[in-house]
Amino acid sequence: MTQKADDASVWPMGLCVFCGLPAAGKTTVARALSDCLEKQKGWLCVRLTYDDLMPPEAFSQSETSQEGQQSLAYNWKFYRHELLVYLEHFLQALIKGYHYLPPPKGTEVTWKNFVGCLKEQGLISLGADDTVSCQHLINITALRPTYFILDDNFYYRSMRYEVYQLARKYSLGFCQLFLDCQVEICLQRNCQRTQPLPEETIYAMAQKLEVPNSEKYTWEQNSLIFKSSEDTLEENLQMLNFLSFTLENPVKPLEENTEFKEADRALCAASFLHQADQSVRRIVSQTMKNAKAQLLSSFLSSC
Repeated sequence: MTQKADDASVWPMGLCVFCGLPAAGKTTVARALSDCLEKQKGWLCVRLTYDDLMPPEAFSQSETSQEGQQSLAYNWKFYRHELLVYLEHFLQALIKGYHYLPPPKGTEVTWKNFVGCLKEQGLISLGADDTVSCQHLINITALRPTYFILDDNFYYRSMRYEVYQLARKYSLGFCQLFLDCQVEICLQRNCQRTQPLPEETIYAMAQKLEVPNSEKYTWEQNSLIFKSSEDTLEENLQMLNFLSFTLENPVKPLEENTEFKEADRALCAASFLHQADQSVRRIVSQTMKNAKAQLLSSFLSSC
């Protein structure tokens, strides 16, 4: 068993979601941000780039039939969810001081990619006696204020909310960085990639993209729009202050609203009493009608 990190306050930790169109420059900015925070703050940034962690079949463009597209969408969602499971599993091992073990269920290729990513960034290592069991030692000495940067498109709000829920569950900092880049620029950069996406995919994603809206969704209040083609990290004090604030102010766990529950119980009780009162009134009224009918019938029979 490794040294235990009693809670996230020992090493303040946060989840930073990068969202934006493909080829908006998210990975480039994530690397620059890591270097900047390392130099200026002494923090550790763990980059989780989904394009590198998910297997090729999650992005296959060969299927054109409706059934094939549905299968591709399912695989894509499955692997995204699997990465979050691996991240939560690592957070649990870190906080509780356990070895990092493979979860009971998972695909071998994604697990190897995720573990390899953590190894490359110095967070875990395979002990001499742990080769067979696949137990990985967590390198506690490497830990310090830490941001896990999730680098993906995250174009649906529901995708980002899953990460927020994880931050809330473990009282971690949470923030969103939206890279605002024109579609035309994304298309130009996409053409320069070794494996470019179809243009229609980027156009479709641009139509579906849900930009963070802190006014409508309170959980998105820690969101920052970053002009990837204009801003520079070293000069962007706003971003550094923003990241410091979210790390120092983690998401509070979901608490039961006892006041609301008591009021709800009172309303239910009042409603029950009202319904019971109405039922009694109906029974009494019907009983009186029946009694009157019997009396009238008896009187008429005696005449």
